[in-house]
Amino acid sequence: MNKLDLITALKNETDLTKSEAKAVVNLFFNEMTNALAKGDRVEIRGLCSFYVKEYEGYIGRNPKTGEAGTCGI
Repeated sequence: MNKLDLITALKNETDLTKSEAKAVVNLFFNEMTNALAKGDRVEIRGLCSFYVKEYEGYIGRNPKTGEAGTCGI
């Protein structure tokens, strides 16, 4: 399911117009993004939780060329 599918499902299950359903979905994802950007954890009970995990960078390799480069933060 992608964002458009979610908007369509919300529109079909409620009395919202497509533009109203789009606004609701965008609001939901924007607020999730804002919370994660602040370092907060987002939990949708019974479904999943999201959080930003910070880790140290490492040296990765391009599988085709074998060239080394830094990856991560």
